[in-house]
Amino acid sequence: MTNLILGLCLFLGIHSISIVAEPLRDRFAAKSELAWKALYALISLAGIFLIINGYSQARLTPTLMYATPYWLRHFSALLMLPVFILFLAPYFRGTISNITKNPQLLAVILWALSHLLVNGNLADILLFGSFLVWAVGDLISMERRVSRPLPGLKKSSVNDLIIVIAGLGLYGLFTVYLHGLLIGIPLLN
Repeated sequence: MTNLILGLCLFLGIHSISIVAEPLRDRFAAKSELAWKALYALISLAGIFLIINGYSQARLTPTLMYATPYWLRHFSALLMLPVFILFLAPYFRGTISNITKNPQLLAVILWALSHLLVNGNLADILLFGSFLVWAVGDLISMERRVSRPLPGLKKSSVNDLIIVIAGLGLYGLFTVYLHGLLIGIPLLN
């Protein structure tokens, strides 16, 4: 559990710099944007490695905190439908990214909520709950911050069609194959 907590602190900590210390982030980036991005990436990757390692270890000796009814699995799957679409939206600017304003944060919120609905072990609550709290906090903080532009395609209504098709394709691929391969828990039994 220690690795999971440390990984969450590293990953969400570096992703929270703009929330809690934006002037510090701006000073680092102004000195050397490449060095800042490299440091950001290294800390993020170390965090991801520790999260995966810690979560895998915690799953070996689960501590059940709550159990949910089986039908919530279907609701959770439905809640996951827009996640891949929203996650791609900032890079394919169109109506979806305009309406949602912060589509990736909404994707993380839906992802975390859907997983909390069906996973009641302590490690699950730490992992998905931490991401949920972070994403909500970041979404709230975005109201007072100037958003930095992300690289992406020029705004077009065709982009919405692209991300809906790509997002649904990724959803299907993840549901049928990748979740079992990467996470070790097949979704279709």
